[in-house]
Amino acid sequence: MNTPYYAVIFTNTQTDDLDGYDEMAQKMEDLAQQQPGYLGMDHARNDIGITISYWENLDAIKNWKANLDHQEAQRLGKEKWYQWHKTRICKVEREYEFHRK
Repeated sequence: MNTPYYAVIFTNTQTDDLDGYDEMAQKMEDLAQQQPGYLGMDHARNDIGITISYWENLDAIKNWKANLDHQEAQRLGKEKWYQWHKTRICKVEREYEFHRK
C-alpha cells in the first residue's frame, strides 16, 4: 500500500451468544471489499478480537460507517455479540515488513 493511508482498528471481547456472528462477519468483509477506498483487512482472535481495515482516506471510512448493512451489523454487535469493543482510527505514514526466504 502506498502511504499515507488510514487504519481502522476494531478490538473487542465477545459474549457467549455468537449465533449468526460468523456469517455476518464474512458478509461485512465481503461488503467492505466493494467500498470505494477499501485497501485490505487483517484479523486476529484469542481472548481479544482485533480487526484492522485499511482505507485510502477518512471519507472512505465515513462512508463505510454510514453503510446501512454495516450499521445493522453494528447494532447486532452491541445487542448480542460484543461484551466490549473499541474503535481507533489511525493515519499510517510509514510501513515496512520482513519476509524470510
